[in-house]
Amino acid sequence: MNDPYFFGYGSLVNRDTHTYPGAKKARLAGWRRGWVHVDPWPVAVLTAVAAPGSEIDGLIARVPGSDWVALDERERNYERLPATENVTHALAGPLDIAVYAVHPDLHGAPQSPAPILLSYLDVVVQGYLREFGPEGARQFFETTDGWHTPVLNDRAAPRYPRHKVLTDDERAVVDRWLDEIEALVQPLGQA
Repeated sequence: MNDPYFFGYGSLVNRDTHTYPGAKKARLAGWRRGWVHVDPWPVAVLTAVAAPGSEIDGLIARVPGSDWVALDERERNYERLPATENVTHALAGPLDIAVYAVHPDLHGAPQSPAPILLSYLDVVVQGYLREFGPEGARQFFETTDGWHTPVLNDRAAPRYPRHKVLTDDERAVVDRWLDEIEALVQPLGQA
């Protein structure tokens, strides 16, 4: 039996956050990304959201021996859903592909929105820049909802557990897009 694959659309696009082999570019049809609040988490999470007619770029990678335990733990607030029929890729043969998404019933609307960690956003955009270039970063911002959510600037003291150091150029791309979408960026002391 062939190993299954996952489709990554957020931090899993950044190969420095995992060791799953055989990562390849792919596209998921019928979905967008969105920043959502999930109780009791104090920060926003990035999830895939069903959206007929939309497509998002990402990576697929093998899950050796169908051992989903570590990935299921990493994505513990998400459901693992079948996505084989919605993913296009350049690999030969049929693949079994899953995508992780927060169940829509768990998407909260807190009185004070849980912020997006800038250290989390940095990791995601770094992955898109490395895999898809500046056009990939643009598409990430344009195919992601929830930008009304404040962004907490935690770069000096990253709270995201898989944070990475960005180059000056990568950081400039993130900052330029935050300006472009008119994101509310809050200093760390305001959270």
